[in-house]
Order: sequence, then structure tokens, then C-alpha cells
Amino acid sequence: MTSREETAAGRFACGDRDRALFEAGIKMGTLYHQFVGMPVSSSSVDGLERSISDAIRVQPYVEDARVRIDRSRIPPEGDEYSYASLSGDMLDAVIVIRIGDSRVTAEMRYDTDLGYPLMYVSSICRGSSLAFRQSEKLTVPKNCWMFRLFL
Repeated sequence: MTSREETAAGRFACGDRDRALFEAGIKMGTLYHQFVGMPVSSSSVDGLERSISDAIRVQPYVEDARVRIDRSRIPPEGDEYSYASLSGDMLDAVIVIRIGDSRVTAEMRYDTDLGYPLMYVSSICRGSSLAFRQSEKLTVPKNCWMFRLFL
């Protein structure tokens, strides 16, 4: 652990698992509150997805971040008025946080039953295991705890 990390860790009254959960919440809040409202068009959607993912990845403890924007909600190219404002129901995101031997996977997607862009913890892992999506299917090692999933 670096000196700065030791200083930061000393400020928390909890272990790595709880810190990873805390950091996942911060990253989800950043994703939603920093980017919702951004103008997006069919020509800018790929770049915006990359930019959001990259902005989340540079934050502390982020092991991976993937953001997708629902293209069906974006008007086709036309004129200068052919764009939409990014909204929470357009976002599908997976963020993986690692602190020490704890990994937390947090996700955000629109829940049609709730009518709400739900952010939730989908897995908590210890050790070198990692829950990850592969071809739209979440693969979960045995030593991970799973929560509600929308797949």
C-alpha cells in the first residue's frame, strides 16, 4: 500500500469490502449526476459512451467501467435539431471496484417494473474472482454473493 492509500484507508471505520461498496455508490452517483442531460446524437453516441466509461475508469479503485446508451431513444441524423438529452432510462452501466481483496460489481439500468433507472450492487467477491458480463450473461464465481439482476 502506498503512503497516500494508507492515509486514505486510515480515514475509514470499515474494511475493504465496505469501502468498495462505498466507492461503487460514488461512481454510480457520478455516472448519473454528471452525465444525465448531456446532448447526444446518433453521430456522437459512440464517443459519449467511451468518454463516460473513461471518466469513470480514471477514478480511484475502478477496475472496469462499461457504459451503453440506448440508441433507440436517439433520433436519426437529420439536421441540427436531431439530438436527444441523455436520460437515466437510456443508460446501461457496469462498474467494477477493487479494494484489497474485495471486488464489487455495481450496475445501473432502467427497470421497467419500477419505472426507474435502478442502481444496485450485483455482486460482492473476495480474492481474485470477478463477476463479469460475457455476451450479455453475467458469470459469477462461487465465492461471490449475488443480488438482484436484470439481464
